[in-house]
Formats: sequence, structure tokens, C-alpha cells
Amino acid sequence: MLENAETVTESEKPNRSQTVPFAEIAGRLKSFPAYAASDLDKWPVPGTVEVVHLEQGGTLTAAGDSPLLYSVVLQGSLQAERLEQDGTRTAVGQASVGEGFGETPILHGKKSSTFFVVAKEPSEVVRFSQEQFWGLLACCPAVRETILQDFNHRLQTYQVEALHREKLVTLGTLAAGLMHELHNPGSAAKRSAALLRENLLRLQEVGLRISEHPKTLEQLQCMKGLLQHTVKSCRMAALSSVEQADAEEAMSEWLASSGVENAYAIGPVLVGMGFDTQELGCAKEYFDTKSFSDALNWLGALVSSMSQVCAIEESIGRISELVMAVKKYAYDEKMPTKEIDVHDSLQSTLTILGHKLRIKQIKVEKSFAATPSTIVTKGSALSQVWTNLIDNAADASPANGQIEITTWTEPEWLAVQIGDHGSGIPEDVRPHIFEAFFTTKPQGSGTGLGLEIVHRIVTQKFGGKIDVESKPGDTRFIVRLPRKGS
Repeated sequence: MLENAETVTESEKPNRSQTVPFAEIAGRLKSFPAYAASDLDKWPVPGTVEVVHLEQGGTLTAAGDSPLLYSVVLQGSLQAERLEQDGTRTAVGQASVGEGFGETPILHGKKSSTFFVVAKEPSEVVRFSQEQFWGLLACCPAVRETILQDFNHRLQTYQVEALHREKLVTLGTLAAGLMHELHNPGSAAKRSAALLRENLLRLQEVGLRISEHPKTLEQLQCMKGLLQHTVKSCRMAALSSVEQADAEEAMSEWLASSGVENAYAIGPVLVGMGFDTQELGCAKEYFDTKSFSDALNWLGALVSSMSQVCAIEESIGRISELVMAVKKYAYDEKMPTKEIDVHDSLQSTLTILGHKLRIKQIKVEKSFAATPSTIVTKGSALSQVWTNLIDNAADASPANGQIEITTWTEPEWLAVQIGDHGSGIPEDVRPHIFEAFFTTKPQGSGTGLGLEIVHRIVTQKFGGKIDVESKPGDTRFIVRLPRKGS
């Protein structure tokens, strides 16, 4: 039966085949336990069958080959290999003497082979056409039972592997985004701490110079007012780029004309903290030129230090926000019955997916109108629903596109709509999008389980429903969750 194996990149080797009467093969098949109880020697359908001889490393079937055939290993062993995106192949299973394979794509109605099948050692295989395969199922109960058991086992194995791959893909996407999100504020905090150290040394140097001269009451009151302005807030009124550049240039020129050392370094710092020349007028009035320069350099170092403290505070706040988002993302698995704030759940998911959205410069337009925004439920994994839907919307959206997230309440439901402006879902594809393993993405880039998982969570865990409306340039997934109880 199928077993996991390691990644392989063996080269393809030639093989030879011959057509022989089935009667010559029937006896060999009946020597295998799976076919011992069958009456293959009385089967009227086959006539002749193909027997293939393979050297070690020879390819029996290539991905994309058609028509599909059912095969039984007469000698040796073969390995199924999946083609990965990077061109390498990963072994996903193997068949030994007396084992059959190839029934799964036929019973699934596939048109071509999914895997490469390669000989692990010199091997011999008998192959049946689809007509002969259906004849086996119809006329040989013992063979039919064996084939259906193999099919069931392989399907379960594939489902488990595909679910695992889907989780790893989701985890990888979230982990990559989180690492990037955590790196940015962490680096910003480190840079600010280094600048803060330099400013503290500068403050000490200038402060010692200032302390050498006694201060008048007017000078002390002026410095006190400037100090109060500096420490009052990290949040200043935002200026446009042009306004800020003009203000910085005017401030720097004013400082330079007043004989202030480092005028063009101090000017932008003071403007950034909301100072103007009028507010600094008291210092110019009450200090002589040398003392005024020292006072403004002291103020500049203090303002810069305050700015770096604000930057560190903001960076650490961003890290805390990300940690809380992850906590909220995972929290809905913990309690059997709970109240979930859907808006919080959506916002946490957007925070975690923020890196991917920024890479494509996708704008998210939120219209949170649901009141109340909470549901009482025993359901879990709601964040996984938003992750799949928003991630799919991001994939479908063009660069610089827009995603809309809208919520509203209905008498019994809390509704969430996630829309994008991509190419849309073709009408013939729409009935299949919630089916397991159905995907329109290139091979290796999607498992076909994302929307199936979404549908299962919404309908089975929450007792809700999900609808889709799509046309070119406008696709909307609408999730309705019961407001009280699932």
C-alpha cells in the first residue's frame, strides 16, 4: 500500500512493453493474496493486456499522461512522485508485488495522471484499460473489494496529507507575515535606542555648559515653558510633505541667522515636535547669542530624545498589538461556549495578514455596521474563515487593488461580506468551489481545501451559511453566523 518516502530526483529511464493474452497473466495474479479468491480465469472481457518491463528508475507514467490505466505489480516495486513547484519530485507512495494502483484517478473521473510512477528496481507491471478496469469491478467481486479498499485507503491518506499541507501553507503565510511585522518595529526600536544614547551624551555636554552661568527668572520661565511643550505629547498635528519641508527650512534659517550651532540639524527636530519661531522667541530675547545657541542645542537634544522615546513606545506598542492579535486569533479554540466579537476577529486577521496586503499595496475598506458585533456560540476556528477568505481576495486582487469588508445585522444573523475586484469566478466553476481538493490554482500552489474548510467551519461548527456572488471585477463572499447559539 502507499507509504511516505523521501524527496527524489532520479532521471527517467526507458522501458519496454508487450501485449499478451490475459490467460497468461491470470494465473500469476491469482498467486497474490488480493486476487487468490477471484475467478479471473473465467473473466470474458479482457482478451489481451499490456505487460510493461521497467529498468530501475524507468518511468511507467508521467504527470499529465492520458488515458488513465489500472496497473498491478507482477515483480519489483514502483514509487509515485509528485512534481513540486521548484521542479523536484517528492515521493508520496509506493506499490510492491501483488499490489494494484491507478484506480483513484479513474474513480474520481480525472482525465490525466497526477503523479509520476517510477520503478525503484527492475519491475514488471500488467496494465488494464479503463474498459477492462470497469469489467473487473463488475464481474469479479473479490477484485472489486480489493480495489475499493485500496481506493478508500489512498483517499484517506491523501486527505490527511492535503489537510496537513493546507495547515503548513497557512502557517507559513502567517509566520512570514508575523516575522516581517515584528522585525520592522523591533529594528525601529533598536535604532531609536541608539539615537537616544547619543542624545543623552549630548544633553550632558550642553547641560554642563549651560550650568556654568546663573539664569535669570525670565530665562528659567522661558525654558520651563519650552520643556513643558516638549514632554506634553508624542502626537503632533500632521503636516503635508510640502508644509513640513517649508516649516523645517524656515526654522533652520531662523536658527542659523540667530547664530545657533547645528541649526540645520536642530530645525527639523523642533518642527517635528510642533515648535515654531514665535514660541522660541522668548529664548532669543532673554539669552545672549552664545547662551541662546547652547539653550537651543540643549532643547534640540531633549526634543530628539523625546521623539526617540515616542518611537520606542510606538514600536513596542506595535509588537504588543501583534502579540494580542495572535492571541485573539487562537483564542476561539479554547472555550466550549463563548462570546466572540466578530469585528475583533476580523481586525486580528487583518493585522496578521497586513504584510501580504502591503506587498501588493492592497487597500482594505472596512464598513463595520453590525450592532451588536458579538455572537454567542460553541463554534471555533472563526479566524481561519477570515484568513482563507481575505487571503483568497488578496490573491485575486490586482496590485494597488481594494478589498471591502462589510458587516451588518439581520434578525437572526450577523453577516460579513468580503469582496474583491479581481477577474471573478467563472460560472461553470462556481458550483464546485466548496468541494474538497477542487482548485483553479497552478499545481503545487493550492491544495483545494481552503474554501472547503471555510464552508465546513461556517456550516458545521457555527450553524451558519455562506453564499458567493461573482462577476468579472466584483466577487463577494457573504458569511451569515447565527447571533445566538450554533
